[in-house]
Amino acid sequence: MTSSGLRAAAALLLLCAATFAAAAELSDKLRDDSELSQSTAKSFRRLMPVRFYSQVEQNPIANATLTLRSCTIFVPTNEAFQRYKGSIHVLYHITTAAFSKEQLPKSVSSDMDGNPPLYITKNRNGDIYVNNARIIPSLSVEMTNREGKRQVMHIIDEVLQPLSVQKNAKDNINNPDAMQFLQMAEQLELNDFHLRTYRSQVTLAKKESVYQSPGAHTFLIPIDESFKLSARSGLVDAKVIDGHVIPNTVIFTAASQHDDPKTSAAFEDLLKVTVSFFKQKDGKMYVKSNTIVGDAKHREGVVLAEIVKANIPVQNGVVHLIHRPLMIIDTTVTDFLKKNFGCNSFKENGENGALRKFYEVIMDNGGEVLDDITNLSEVTILAPSNDAWNASLIENLLRNRKKMREILNMHIIRDRLNVDKIRQKNANMIAQVPTVNNNTFLYFNVKGEGTDAVITVEGGGVNATIIQADVAQTNGYVHIIDRVLGVPHTTVLGKLESDPMMSDTYKMGQFSHFNDQLNNTQRRFTYFVPRDKGWQKTELDYPSAHKKLFMPDFSYHSKSILERHLAIADHVFTMKDLVQYSEQAGNVVLPTFRDSLQLRVEEEAGRYVIIWNYKKINVYRPDVECTNGIIHVIDYPLLEEKDVVVSGGSYLTESSICIILANLIMITVAKILN
Repeated sequence: MTSSGLRAAAALLLLCAATFAAAAELSDKLRDDSELSQSTAKSFRRLMPVRFYSQVEQNPIANATLTLRSCTIFVPTNEAFQRYKGSIHVLYHITTAAFSKEQLPKSVSSDMDGNPPLYITKNRNGDIYVNNARIIPSLSVEMTNREGKRQVMHIIDEVLQPLSVQKNAKDNINNPDAMQFLQMAEQLELNDFHLRTYRSQVTLAKKESVYQSPGAHTFLIPIDESFKLSARSGLVDAKVIDGHVIPNTVIFTAASQHDDPKTSAAFEDLLKVTVSFFKQKDGKMYVKSNTIVGDAKHREGVVLAEIVKANIPVQNGVVHLIHRPLMIIDTTVTDFLKKNFGCNSFKENGENGALRKFYEVIMDNGGEVLDDITNLSEVTILAPSNDAWNASLIENLLRNRKKMREILNMHIIRDRLNVDKIRQKNANMIAQVPTVNNNTFLYFNVKGEGTDAVITVEGGGVNATIIQADVAQTNGYVHIIDRVLGVPHTTVLGKLESDPMMSDTYKMGQFSHFNDQLNNTQRRFTYFVPRDKGWQKTELDYPSAHKKLFMPDFSYHSKSILERHLAIADHVFTMKDLVQYSEQAGNVVLPTFRDSLQLRVEEEAGRYVIIWNYKKINVYRPDVECTNGIIHVIDYPLLEEKDVVVSGGSYLTESSICIILANLIMITVAKILN
């Protein structure tokens, strides 16, 4: 072993046993254990914080424990100490029993005054957490001290922080339960947050026993600032209080599973409420209640709350302070945008709001959109997240107020549209929903079932995923999405490839190599794309022709038919353009790859219709914008039976021609050789 390896071994020895006599044993461990190679030993030296070791040396109880007793010690890394600004509680990192990672129970008693528990979480990924700190895999060490006592050290990525008491606290507070926490909140270090209002409601509803309940639970407590709306505190009844407790499960934020619903204490036959945690990309943690089954006093829907102070350990679980009460739906959509994530949040500004940028764009464009939302008695908003506004193409559009007004209106629906209603509309087809924009529709698609379901929405050529659904308000819903609708971010080919409604056209273009051109950003395409159901109709009308169109041997015919659907010019042709040209000239002639496409477009009852070869074809989705063109999704292809010659066996497939040619060559070669 190298000298650096011996120094690392010595450091470990001092920390775990405080005796040089065990150095040889630890050296053997480092040498023999494949997971603790010399390179790993060097990383141990880097990980061992002098600050923590000095605290151990100065604490007689910690020294005595390490010298004489079995123990498990959780040692934070140097990086963890650099991030941590508070006081170090060494005994809170020690428990007087030895546990390997596999042996760790759901909780262990620390050696700190009052023996407050440390909570162990083993998540689905195989990670193990002690409170909010992750145990770093493969850096655990087990050994025996001079007294023959087994000792285990685990390296963790955060300093363990117990409940903090103010210096001038009048009571001796050691290891309180959640109810004692509420009662003594004014004597605790809670970042100047106060809990008087919620505490009063718990007492008024006689729900103290919920917070005194032994075991290990998660408690979500709204701060006083969340009750500025005078009537809100009166809505906190016994069922709402139950909805703020996750029984028999301790959830620290770092160990939480993203958007994994847990049953709250308000889960019974007539009222069912789940609670889940999720994290924004900016690192902020949120919790949400979802009232799956409501009653007369508790409406169905999701309520979001930001966690303003997380991971406060108590005797019977963990407490998180939140910026507003869960379950209570008492604000309009406009109020939600303004107060919760807009201009007047609990921090008195919206600089960190989850929908801050959406609100800013609305106000930067005059605020009329917000007035329109306010005037709607029923409304659903598809609100792009802050990250969604970072797309490069959006910057240029922000200066165009007319275009931005159209884009913002594309996110507004005159209806109360929750996920259940979207599912109903999506039962047999992709759901088509009108927006407040004239002749503009959104198209919802639901993939999967239950909590695994993914809901996408397409608008103006953009496919967005709903990342937070059913945020309920008194007059509607807000769904948070991951893209801004109406701002294209992909080429015509990219749109074909990703859109479930156009998969047949994409497949046909792939085997005929027609799609190769559609990534060209130097051209402007107008593509009339038959939706999948349109191709299915041709199977009934022209069964023989339909079959051949999807066979690679007939790729020439497939390519010729697709070319008829694609106009290539120096600009795109919107449906409004085509209607105007048709009114002026009767028929419109569009340039295609080989020839031209002649058609007429009319508007009937707010929908567009194409007239081609005396056939009327409905436009299902007009003006799907792409970075290099526009797509019009049509109900039926521009197709006739004569387009594919299949009768009488007169047509030879490409593979048949190849076989015949090969045979002719072999016969010719044989004759020459003879």
